[in-house]
Parts: sequence; C-alpha cells; structure tokens
Amino acid sequence: MLDLKAVASDFESYERRLARRGEGAVAALAPVKPLAARRRELNVLLEKQKKEQADANAKMRTLAKGDQAAMDAARAALRALGDVAKKTEAELGEVEAEIERLLLLVPNPPHDSVPTGKDEHDNVVVRTWGEKKAYDFKPRPHWEVGEALGILEWQQAAKLSGSRFTILKGAAAKLERAIISFFADVHTSRGYLEILPPYLVTGETMTGTGQLPKFEEDLFKTTNTPPMYLIPTAEVPVTNMHRDEIFEADALPVSYCAFSPCFRAEAGSAGRDTRGIMRQHQFHKVELVKFAKADESYDQHEKMVDDAAEVLRRLGLHHRISLLCTGDMGFASAKTYDIEVWCPGQEAYREISSVSNCEDFQARRIRVRYRGEGGKPRLAHTLNGSGVAVGRTIVAILEQYQQADGSVIVPEPLRPYMGGLERITAQKFPRGVER
Repeated sequence: MLDLKAVASDFESYERRLARRGEGAVAALAPVKPLAARRRELNVLLEKQKKEQADANAKMRTLAKGDQAAMDAARAALRALGDVAKKTEAELGEVEAEIERLLLLVPNPPHDSVPTGKDEHDNVVVRTWGEKKAYDFKPRPHWEVGEALGILEWQQAAKLSGSRFTILKGAAAKLERAIISFFADVHTSRGYLEILPPYLVTGETMTGTGQLPKFEEDLFKTTNTPPMYLIPTAEVPVTNMHRDEIFEADALPVSYCAFSPCFRAEAGSAGRDTRGIMRQHQFHKVELVKFAKADESYDQHEKMVDDAAEVLRRLGLHHRISLLCTGDMGFASAKTYDIEVWCPGQEAYREISSVSNCEDFQARRIRVRYRGEGGKPRLAHTLNGSGVAVGRTIVAILEQYQQADGSVIVPEPLRPYMGGLERITAQKFPRGVER
C-alpha cells in the first residue's frame, strides 16, 4: 500500500509514476485526489480550531475568580469550540479511512529502471543460460509425452475435481517429490531458512501481501464466517510471519524458502493453457522470501534472481531471464524479473518463476520494520520469488529431456532422490472400464 501522507502531499508525482503502468492504475488513484485535497483542508481547519481552543483556554485563566458569569460563558464557549473540533477530527478520520481503503486498490509504482510497456511483448530479455537442444525428431509438448508414458492423467482428475486438475502417477509423482526436495536442499545450502507454513490463512493475512481486496475472485475460500483462504503462494503466510515486528538492523537480510501447495481459481485466465499442467487450480511451488533494508533490497533482488535460476542451471534446463515492463508487472511489485524456461514441444519460452522487489508496499500493510539510523524504525523492503514452480519444472524436463523413443532422461541431480532412476519409460497402471 502507498503511504497516505506521501500521496496526499504530492498527488501529481504518484499520478505520473503510476501512469507508466497504464490507465487502470491512474484510474485507481483518481478517487484519492479530491479526498487528499479535503484532508489538507481539514488538517488546516483543525489546526486553526485547536489554536482557538488554546487561546480561549488561556483567556479563561485571566478572568477574575469572582466573575462567575464570565467564567460560565468562557467554559460554554470552550465546550462549543471543542465540539466543533471533534466534528472536524471525526470527518478527518473518515476521510483518511476512505483514502486508505482506496489505496488498497492502487498498485505499486514501478521502479525507475523498469521499462515502460503495455504487455509481455515489451519485456526485455537481460540474459540467457544454456542453448536450445537439437533433436533429430519433432519434440512433442509435455501433455503428449506424459500421456504416452502413462504418468499424467486428466480424465480421472476431471472426474474427481473438474477442469484444471491433474493426477500424477508413478514416475511423475516421484519426480514431483524429488524436485521439491532438491529445490529445498539447494536453497537451504545457499543461506535460506526452510519454512513449512499454514495453507489456510485469514483475510487480514491475504490483505497484508496484496491479494485482498483486489484479487478476491482468484482465491479459494472457506464458507465459515469470517472465511479462511487457501494460499495462492507461500509468499502470503511467510511474509506475514513478521507482521507488527521490528528487526534490529544487523538482523537483515532475512531469507526464507518454503514448499507449499498453491491454490488459484485462475478467474482471469479463462481459455489460457487449458492443455497440460501449465495453469492448474492446484500446484506445488518452492517459494523464496526476503526481508531487507531499504538501501540493500535491489542488491538482494539480483541475488534472489540468481538463487532461483541456480536450480535450473543444475538441472541443465535452458532458460532466459526477462525484465518485465510496467504493463506486465504484478500488483505489489516495484520491479520483477521472470525466469522463462524453454519448452521445445511448444516452441516457446514459458514463465517458471517471477522474482519481485515490492519495496515497502507490503511492509506498510503488515507494519514490518527495522531500526534504521539512530535506532528509528523504518519500513523494511519485502522480496519474493518462485524458487521455482514444481509443475512447470516437470513440463520443462518432459519437453527438454524427451527422447526419440518416447522416454525421458532424468536429470542427474534428481536421480539420488528417485532411487537412482535414470530414465522414465512407459508405465501401465490399473484401470477399470467406465460404466
């Protein structure tokens, strides 16, 4: 969330910065302008009214003690001034509460280094790792590879849960567990503390990281009152762990990694990626979260991108890193890099991780701070990124490591987690006849 006082005192500056995100961001901020002007008026008026109260109080002290009529009149006048000031204070509180409500719907202004653009076509590739593999056959998309191997099942999943769910069988289920353990081991070896967070959280927790109120339609929630929400990413509970806390300066940065299932209604993506396991209502991810000092967060951002990409380098998966333009960034982010893995069966790079610096946008909501110069508390910066999406790693492995005979080579770092399995071949599983 943006700083109410900063926005109210320099509305035009925030309007210019948000304009780089597009008309929607400016429109979200627009209702704040008249309220910010009214807030300034009320603050000036309240200051004047309090001065009048102080003057009246001082005048009353000069009255002769025996002049009861004058004293009564002075007290009545002072009470009247107090009543007027209370009404002004009440209106000011209402205006500030409405500004804060509206600011919950306003995205984070982009960092100056973020390129201006409309959508993913305006993103900038900053570096590439590895080379596209050459095949002496036409590579197939992962859904064809997985179905032919018998390890990805959609019909039974649809019978259980509907669309956008998948059952992983045999080697695919084992591969999923192997990837999760491998990712966690790599990140903890690089200084991240492993966390296993709750998967159900409160509305306050969702608000703290920006999922509410803006994106409620994309969330799954329980029917009790108040509802609990299934997490869309471990970023939500892990970032909120330090709500209302103050770090000592030398404690930062704090780095966490957390495996969790993720649940997303995908309300805004109807018709996209309906085949395969690219976009599911339920998937697994290993998330990276950092808390950093304001003057160190962009160095930590670059490090987090490298940490996320490290697991792909070790798996030998060709990928590239793109700096997102203003029109393609997430709501809470000030700057985001996407890591995009090459999928030869789809002839496309597909996002496998987004790594974002949210600056103090989330920290202001959850009031997480650190002691800055002179011990004065200041807002921390929060960072998060996938380290990385497990299902999409399976996609990349099935497509990049597929062989002409339909089998799939298991990347060497995963073999110890899979009992030494080197190659996934076609498997048959029990299956009855539909009646």
